[in-house]
Amino acid sequence: MSGAASRWRLRIFEALESTQSLVSGLAEAGEPDGLAVMARRQTAGRGREGRGWEGPSGNLALSVLLRPGGPARDLPQYGLLAAVALHETASRFASGLSLKWPNDLLRDGAKCAGILAEGAVDGQGGIAHLVLGFGVNLAHAPEVPGRATAALGPVVPEEFAEALLVSLDAWMTRRLVGGFAPIRAGWEAAGPTRGETLTLRQGTGTVSGRYEGLAEDGGLMLATGGRVHRFLAGEVGD
Repeated sequence: MSGAASRWRLRIFEALESTQSLVSGLAEAGEPDGLAVMARRQTAGRGREGRGWEGPSGNLALSVLLRPGGPARDLPQYGLLAAVALHETASRFASGLSLKWPNDLLRDGAKCAGILAEGAVDGQGGIAHLVLGFGVNLAHAPEVPGRATAALGPVVPEEFAEALLVSLDAWMTRRLVGGFAPIRAGWEAAGPTRGETLTLRQGTGTVSGRYEGLAEDGGLMLATGGRVHRFLAGEVGD
């Protein structure tokens, strides 16, 4: 790889059970920052809340290892950063794209990509490492019960992966220089319209409210019951 992506050590496999599991194991073993693992086919991918994520040939399965340092409370911000980088990359290849909190990519309202962010904390309450896993429907949109899915188009996975790594690196630099503010602005620009009613799932419960943007730490702001509430966990429904 060249240019801004040169710091990434991209390893490509014909098939893996899970890029996320492989990179997480290597992270625990001391692998340095900058590893990226892509599988042309993934047989047991992992999504949010333990869901499976099918990775047939022609789609993208990519996990990257970061060691950004900083306090553990910043971990959720990196999932949002990854979503902004993913939206920026996908916009080169397709239209009708938007973000759903915290880090799903939609095309015309149907899910076409998701991100799994998994971090480890050191003994001083700092970030030991962070693994970001990207599952992107390029050539295929596998069926998911109860959820509309879409694909970006017949994009070469290696081409998409390299473009995504360049974008991810650029957004990491923006965060280093400007903190979370530029990521927050980038996410809000690609996210829901302010004032839109959203329903947030938290465990077995739900809460609905008027979307009021992101908090300074990346939390979801919903107006409900006469007040604006900040949510740090959950998933916005379809």
